[in-house]
Amino acid sequence: MFDIRQVSIEWGGKTLTLETGKVARQADGAVIATLGETVVLCAVTAAKSVKEGQDFFPLTVHYQEKYSAAGRIPGGFFKRERGATERETLISRLIDRPLRPLFPEGFYNEINVIAQVLSYDGENEPDILAMIAASAALTLSGVPFMGPIGAARVGYDGEYILNPSDAQVESGLLDLVVAATNDAVMMVESEAKELSEDVMLGAVMFAHKASQQVIGAIIALAEQAAKEPWELAVADDTAAVKAELKALIGDDIAAAYKTTLKSDRADMLNTARSKAKAAMADRTPQEQMAAQKLVKKLEAEIVRGAILRDGTRIDGRTTTQIRPIEAEVHFLPRAHGSALFTRGETQTIATTTLGTKDAEQMIDGLTGLSYQHFMLHYNFPPYSVGEVGRFGAPSRRDIGHGKLAWRALHAVLPSKEEFPYTIRVTSDITESNGSSSMATVCGGSLSLMDAGVPIKRPVSGIAMGLILEGKDFALLSDILGDEDHLGDMDFKVAGTSEGITSLQMDIKIAGITEEIMKAALAQAHEGRAHILGEMAKALSSTRTELSAHAPRIETITIDKSKIRDVIGTGGKVIREIVATTGAKVDIDDEGVIKVSSSDHAQIEAAIAWIKGIVEEAEVGKIYNGKVVNLVDFGAFVNFMGGKDGLVHVSEIRNERTEKVSDVLSEGQEVKVKVLEIDARGKVRLSMRVVDQETGAELEDTRPAREPRGERGEDRGPRGEGRGPRRDGDGGRGGRGPRRDGDGARGPRGEGRGPRRDGGGNGGGNDDGPAPDFAPAFLTGDRD
Repeated sequence: MFDIRQVSIEWGGKTLTLETGKVARQADGAVIATLGETVVLCAVTAAKSVKEGQDFFPLTVHYQEKYSAAGRIPGGFFKRERGATERETLISRLIDRPLRPLFPEGFYNEINVIAQVLSYDGENEPDILAMIAASAALTLSGVPFMGPIGAARVGYDGEYILNPSDAQVESGLLDLVVAATNDAVMMVESEAKELSEDVMLGAVMFAHKASQQVIGAIIALAEQAAKEPWELAVADDTAAVKAELKALIGDDIAAAYKTTLKSDRADMLNTARSKAKAAMADRTPQEQMAAQKLVKKLEAEIVRGAILRDGTRIDGRTTTQIRPIEAEVHFLPRAHGSALFTRGETQTIATTTLGTKDAEQMIDGLTGLSYQHFMLHYNFPPYSVGEVGRFGAPSRRDIGHGKLAWRALHAVLPSKEEFPYTIRVTSDITESNGSSSMATVCGGSLSLMDAGVPIKRPVSGIAMGLILEGKDFALLSDILGDEDHLGDMDFKVAGTSEGITSLQMDIKIAGITEEIMKAALAQAHEGRAHILGEMAKALSSTRTELSAHAPRIETITIDKSKIRDVIGTGGKVIREIVATTGAKVDIDDEGVIKVSSSDHAQIEAAIAWIKGIVEEAEVGKIYNGKVVNLVDFGAFVNFMGGKDGLVHVSEIRNERTEKVSDVLSEGQEVKVKVLEIDARGKVRLSMRVVDQETGAELEDTRPAREPRGERGEDRGPRGEGRGPRRDGDGGRGGRGPRRDGDGARGPRGEGRGPRRDGGGNGGGNDDGPAPDFAPAFLTGDRD
């Protein structure tokens, strides 16, 4: 039934297997990729015809993580996989970016690439497997794909690590993903902990070499199972039409691209395009569509030629020049931290908001529930480019740009132990003409410092462009939107004065060489240094004080055995602390307590209460307390938050107190000194030796009691002044005679045995000596 074809290689110390022919046989191409016990299925389908009027390539990539892959049931109300999560969106983009440039120009058939994680072992990440499976499935499908590509993840801890585990990434200095053809690198995505350009370039080349092994395996599988390649229609000769359009609007386009202001340039270009459209009005719809494409090609040739020929850019800058920068902090009065960052015609309002632990982002994924204390959200409203468009939920692009900036800033954040806040950075792009994600990095860094977040160092970012024609190339610093659109590369680098924290590269051609990458990194280094200098004019270091509107968080640690005392039965105690003080209290299983409030007095009150619960009272120490109960013999006073002690009536004041309620009332605030803590933990307190106004200890002026001496000393005859004993034998009182036979106990000796020696009821008339342990008053042995 099945025609199974399979290829396996040893890759990074593990076996990588690619298999086709058993699953999803009706797709144009389907491959199951396995590494360890992680399994990913990728299926590719392609439309056999192009929709009428379509003039773009509709490639869609969907990556999905099945919860069953990790033996989990989805959380929430709907117990099934639903819309794409942020992680799934990011990995979908990761797969899409290196594949898209490898389809031929003019190919407009719709293609779906669907990758699903079927099994996850918790060690081998499925994103790299999904990229490999997608490349293999496209190669087998027969569609005009100029691949295959390979992919690899690289870590670094002094040496490069191929496909590191999560633990190795966490403890290491680098998390870098590369996709490449056999000859050149196509895509780079990374987060680093301030690494040098040389280390980063070395990691990219290391990953490229590992990718070549994967490419070999895909080719071996294709030799066994690839379908016949599609035949592409021969493109019409458009040279004559192109020449006609150049003569008609060539000068107009050249003049437009010498105009610095974006809006003016756009108006001039639209005029030229309308002129060309009018000239082609009598042509067929297909010829009109082709003419529109030729106008775009003509624009690209004019711009690229000017840059390669004499280094002249659209806005008149040199290839290394950065646009004017203006930075301002504390832009918004109520935000915890804010910055307005403007570079040319790109601008962002960045804000930082600080919160407590309960504001952390909960993430439900293959590895279970996790919590993220740092978030960065990027927003791109249509007005930022002067257009009318959709406004609302973030797009895939918005999520990707936000994650790039997140990686750039994440490396310099303090640990949760150093700064126990949840941090949210937002970037609202208010103007855009190239590199808004790098503006987000710069603005985000300034807003973090304005909020008082102790980052290691400021971070700046720059976007680099590439114009490549044959062996000639030009690298552009701080590219414009049009330069990004008409160029061959979008190369973004972010970092501090000490090194790179994030690197992203997307190529629109068949890849770039190590030489170009090395030159781009060096030029980006100079640009980043310049931008850091401009940012320092607004704020050079983190503020030492948090905003007055930000919550304060203080941390204390208690013994684990005391956690239940702080929480109380059913949370009663901790709820009372929160309700009474107004502070927010979070406690974890390790005994770490975080107390937060915008009012420092509330924090102090809550911490004092908690310390009172967990600390042990000290004899001789004075405490503030509150009377909680009055009794005839004194008052119970609550002190240290969670302890009660007794102030005996004799310890209320030096004078005699006839009635406790005449001196004290419930709820009254008092100051007490601990006199004694007995073996059972009961506490004896005193008010009379403490100044109730100042809390100072007073000298005890009450005369000490005379010792009582031994019992019986000088007590006099028994009857003297004490009255007679009660009637009855042996002090038993008038209990009447013993019961007789009718329910009576009968004579003592009947069936019960003799009394013990010295018996009787506490001093009867029985003969015999008293036992050795008997007290003196029973034995009659008095001095």
